[in-house]
Order: sequence, then C-alpha cells, then structure tokens
Amino acid sequence: MNPRLKKRLIWVAGGILAFFLILLISLLIFRGKLLEYSITRITEKVESRYPVKFTIGKAEFTDLRSVVLSGITLVPHGRDTLFTTDTVNATVSLRSIFKGRVVFRRLEVANGYLTARRDSSGNNFSFLLKREDAAPVDTTEKTARNYGRLLNNIIETAFDNVPDQVYFRNLNVSYVSTNRTIDVRMPYLTIDDGEIDSQVSIQVDTLRNNMRVHGAINPRSYVISASLFAFDERGIKVPYVKSKLGGEMSFDTLYVSLTDKTFRRDILTVKGAAMVNDLFVNHERLATEDIHVKEAAIDYSISIGPNLYVIDSLTQVRINKVKANIFASYNKGEADIVDLKVKTADVPANDFFESLPTGLFENLEGIKAEGKLKYKMDFHLNMDSVEAVKFDSDLDASKDFKIVEYGSTNLEKINSSFSHTVYEYGKPVRTFTVGPSNFFYTPIEQISPYLRNAILTAEDAYFYRHKGFHEEAFRQAIAKNIQERDFKRGGSTISMQLVKNVFLTRQKTVTRKVEEAIIVWLIENQRLVSKHRMFEVYLNIIEWGPEIYGAKDASRFYFGKQPSELTLAEAIFLTSIIPSPKRYRSSFDSAGNLRSHKAGYYRLIGGHMARRGLISQEEYDNLYPNVRLSGRARDIVVTAPDTTEEDTREFELETIDMLDF
Repeated sequence: MNPRLKKRLIWVAGGILAFFLILLISLLIFRGKLLEYSITRITEKVESRYPVKFTIGKAEFTDLRSVVLSGITLVPHGRDTLFTTDTVNATVSLRSIFKGRVVFRRLEVANGYLTARRDSSGNNFSFLLKREDAAPVDTTEKTARNYGRLLNNIIETAFDNVPDQVYFRNLNVSYVSTNRTIDVRMPYLTIDDGEIDSQVSIQVDTLRNNMRVHGAINPRSYVISASLFAFDERGIKVPYVKSKLGGEMSFDTLYVSLTDKTFRRDILTVKGAAMVNDLFVNHERLATEDIHVKEAAIDYSISIGPNLYVIDSLTQVRINKVKANIFASYNKGEADIVDLKVKTADVPANDFFESLPTGLFENLEGIKAEGKLKYKMDFHLNMDSVEAVKFDSDLDASKDFKIVEYGSTNLEKINSSFSHTVYEYGKPVRTFTVGPSNFFYTPIEQISPYLRNAILTAEDAYFYRHKGFHEEAFRQAIAKNIQERDFKRGGSTISMQLVKNVFLTRQKTVTRKVEEAIIVWLIENQRLVSKHRMFEVYLNIIEWGPEIYGAKDASRFYFGKQPSELTLAEAIFLTSIIPSPKRYRSSFDSAGNLRSHKAGYYRLIGGHMARRGLISQEEYDNLYPNVRLSGRARDIVVTAPDTTEEDTREFELETIDMLDF
C-alpha cells in the first residue's frame, strides 16, 4: 500500500475515534443536563395540553443509561390527585434523549396509584377525554371517518412504547363515584424477554375476581398473546352482566392474541385468535337453566376501513367440536349493505349434537345419531331495497344420517296418544290427552273440510309440499320487520307452530327459534311424523279462546255443534281468531254480530279458497261475513255490554300463506 494513503487512513480512523470519544465524554458530562431538559419539555408539554400540575420530584442518572425518578404526581387543577408513584427506575435510550424525549428500555415502578373520582361537583379525569381544538371543518367535501386508521395508530403507539423489560410492583387503579366502585390491584407485573406475567385482583362493587395473566409480546412485530385464568375455584365472573342485563356470566380461562397487523390503502387488517373454557351463562331470556359451553374458540381476520367493517371468510368459529367459517361485512355508504355467510364442512352428527351448549336446547340433549350434517347460510341486505333481502339457510344430511337414540325428549311421541300441557307465561294451565281417550279429541276425517282448508289457506298453504320451512315467507318476514323496525311478522309454518306448542311451551327464550328449527328439520326431513298426523295433532291442540283447545272444543263453544258440521262462514271465523284467540270477543258487537272489519278477511280467504278449487264459485258468491253464535260463547258475548271499539284499521293479513297466490 502507498505509504501516503496508509498514513491518511490512519489519520481518518483516528479522527473518527476521537470524535466518538469526545461525544462520549460530553454525554457523560452533560447527560444530566440533557435529562433535565427532556423532563422539563415533558412537563411543559403535559401542562400546556391539560389543566394539571405534573411533577417529577427528582430525576438523576445512576449509571450511563440508568435513571431514577421519584415523587411523580399528576394533579388536575382544583381536583384530587389522579396519579402518584414512589419511584421509577429505568434504563433510557440515549438516542431518545438527544431527540428531547425519553424512551425507556427497562422500567421498574413501585407503589403506583391511579385514582379516578366522580361526585356531584365533577371529576378528576374527564380532561383526558376531551379533544383538542381542531381546525375549521371543510364541509364542502364529506369524508368517512376511518376507524381502521385510528385503531392502527393506537396499536402502533402502544407497542412502540412497550419497554423491553418491565417490573411493576404494587400497582393500584381505582374508580370511585356515588354509585360505583372499581378497584384493580396488581401485586406484580413483569415483561422480561417478551414474556408477560402478572397477578390481578379486580373488584367491581361487591364482585371480586382473582386471576393470573400469562402471555408473550413482541413489540416490533405487533404480536401479543395472553391467557387469563382464575386464581381460585370460583372462576371469573363478568361484571355488570347482572346489574345491566339481569343475568350472570363466568368462565375459567380466556385466551386472546393478535398475531398479524397490516395497514394498506387505508384499511387495517388484524388477525389472531381467542378461546374461552368452561363458559357459563345464565339469563331467563336465553334459557331456564345455566348454559354451559365447555370450549369455544375463534380464529379471526378482521378488516376496518372508511365506513367498512369486514369479518373475513378465513375467520373460523368453533363451539366444542363443531367448526364454521364466518363472513360478515357492513358497508356504510349511500346505501348501507350487510352481508352474512356461515358455512360448515361435513360434521359427524354425534359431534353436532354433543357440541350444542348444555342447558340451551333441553329437548335435544342426549340425542345419538349416525352420519354427517352440513350447514350453509347466506344473508344479504341492501337498506335501499329491503324488500329484496336475500336469505338462504340449508341444513343437509348425508344419506346414512339417522337418529339411533333419543335423549330427554322422544320426537316421535306425537305418532300416538300423548299427554299435552299448555303453558302460559312459563306456567302450566291445563293438561289433556291428545288421543281417542279424550272426549274432545277429533280425528282429522271428522273435521269439516271447510275448516281444514281455511286454516291451510290462511296459515300455511304449502304445508303438504314443504319440508317444514317456507323460505320465501321467512324472507318476506325479515323484510317486513326491518321496514317496520319491529317484530311484525314471523313466517312460521304449521310444522313450526306444532313443534312450538308440543315441545317448546315451557320457555319463551330468544334461542327457542333455533331449537324449534332443528326439531322441525329432524321431524320433517327424517319423516318421523307424517304430514297427515302433524295436521291432525295441530287441529286438536291449538287454542281457540280462553281454555278452549282443539277443533271440537271450539265448535261446541261457539256454535254448539260438532266440527264436522261447521259451515264455510263458521270455518273462516274460527280461522280468523287463531292469531289472537283470547281476543275473540272483539270480533262481535253486543248483539253477537260480526263487526264490519271482518268482511275483508272473509273476502280474502274465501277468494283464495275459490281460486284454488277448495270451494265452488257458488259457495264463494253465497259467502256472507257473519255467523250465528249458539254455544257458550253466545252467553258471554251477547249478554255483555258492548265496551269494545270496532277496529277500523285497514285490513292486512300477516300470515305466510298469502304468498305466491
């Protein structure tokens, strides 16, 4: 090598070494001043942004990168202290100090107290929730708020400020108001080499949970997972469920994770998993007993963008042994659009029934079956065209599917005589035998064809053709209920009404429809009961007035005759009161004549019966919308003063049967 070049390289290397040596010496000399400057900037920034007094009593280096802070308090103006801690020992990023801010790499905090208070004079924390003054809003262009961007910023800020090592001791967080007390005590919290460990005690009013938290975190990859499990045998009870919803919820272990995060083209996508073990739920609107899910899990993929919320089809939900892929989206634009898809692979039938949460479907508990089941559902709604709502739901069985053993309920019991109990508001009001031993039982052949056909026309015109469900009726019921923003129409078939009355009368819960649908599917698709027998039982158990059940009881009560003797007008009247049998008196005036609003119903039902060939044109032409009461009902209706007002609302039939005529 050229001696001159070699000499120059030595001088350059020496100069660089000297620069860093001088920089290191300067840092050692002035690091205290730099730390003091950083602390001052932080204090000024906090106090300029919020109406508080922020104090760091003492800050000093104990070695090259270790800092001890003491006497830290945050006191809102005119309010109680919000936060205080004895000491903070930290290892500081030297690079962050030169940037005028402090980033901790190792953090030890002892005896920290965050105390939020609210009383009649105000609180000491709401200032943290107030938004800073914003620039004037440009109203010339409306832009959607992007909650995906907001959530992405929160995630990145949280992860970017996680120290490599954390040792917290005796941390306390509390909220006290005139009607609420929340107290969180954390004896310790450690994060070391990406491993999280903590013990937590949470008291909400009188409910206390003691739990352990164990997990892992990788801040650079935005990955975190944590398991929360009970520290004692009581399990973990979810607060507020009882006070807010009137129920109870508890679990043994909860696992949650975030495994991937991407933010592209203004859309945030997060992926991860969650699992809960031994979940117990108790609420009278759900079931009469505790609902128990041994294990439930979800692998999720969720995307959030400008007015866009999507649960991707990669999302898989598992309830015990049954898995289903879920897709759901809500696109809020000029027209709000909702999509929901559910799909399972072939599931062994036994796994399906064993995976149903115990306490939720009492009639299905204990069923044993062979073969496989598969479910698919597709729902699409455009709020600009609600009437075109799409709903398809299919439960398919393999050719070898069959029930080999019934559990708590024999679904074939209605093939022969059985005891039937009528319930109202969850309480039994009457029990009778559905069979020949009951004087009021009537074989279907002895019931007037007028009554049979009128009921089929009004309640379920396709009863003998469908397999328990009328999807078009259900689709129209959904559209009607959405448009009315209320439950105005149900879309129940005769099969569904029969199952509801025979098997599900003991509880009126929001999950009853699911159990009803499964039982109807089993009875219809496995041909456990013939259509003929189902309709016969239906005609012998439905209510036709207070304590009036079955066609024979109704015929005698209103007209003093046998059901085989009913006229067309009498049959249509009996059909008209099926939806509200206890309000039968409102159909008559004080003289026992049908009120005028019934004429529309007679024209509608009679007209459809004539078009379907169920009555002749002559019978329809001679149909008069009135009946003559001659049974016990006459004594009740005619002798009573006329205190009811005639219903003058426009006639509209809200049953499923008027479809496709």
